[in-house]
Amino acid sequence: MDRLARDVPAEFRDGIVAIDVSPKTVPHPVRGDVYTLGECVPLDWTGGGASLQSRIVLYHGSFQALARLGELDWREEAWETLSHELRHHLEWRADAAALEAYDWAAEQNFARHDGQPFDPAFPRSGERIAAGVYKVDDDVFIERAPRAGRAPVELIWHGRRYRVPLPRGVRPPAFLTLEGLEEPPPGDAVLVVPRRFSLRDLLRRAAPPAQATVRVERLDG
Repeated sequence: MDRLARDVPAEFRDGIVAIDVSPKTVPHPVRGDVYTLGECVPLDWTGGGASLQSRIVLYHGSFQALARLGELDWREEAWETLSHELRHHLEWRADAAALEAYDWAAEQNFARHDGQPFDPAFPRSGERIAAGVYKVDDDVFIERAPRAGRAPVELIWHGRRYRVPLPRGVRPPAFLTLEGLEEPPPGDAVLVVPRRFSLRDLLRRAAPPAQATVRVERLDG
């Protein structure tokens, strides 16, 4: 890794405080043959994108999982991943508004973990992985609404189909932490059940998001 880092031109390393290797395996939330190989993690900044400092992480466990699916040129894949994350760092620096939105989402997620009030729309300010799927730090949020009433929600996680029961007494907006997923993310996998807004919501105070932990049922064997 040190050799790869030395090959990066100095002007592209500006603001990169570390390039690390993590043992984590990070499965793609939707596609079963894809793993997240690296990530650019925004750190300190003073309100201007150009001041951003970032840490780049390559996930060794993801490289191993990908190698089990077929032949893998580790050095080439590592270089492509590092280059991609460096571009991501430069994009963060050029777009202070997106950086500020992500920073706010991270703060709201900390509040969720601590059991404090939080804005139920915050996942949408995180990194968009797929339609209705967002990532904030190590946590993945999947936004789905039940088709009717309190019917279970069906979703796909890393290429496999699951059914998620809705607990009794829990009403939208709800954040349901999922247990029983095969190849879960390093953090939480959370089903976000949004609330359907109406004109009456303009006249009354919104209920705080409900939180619960549920066990999923795999549907495809």
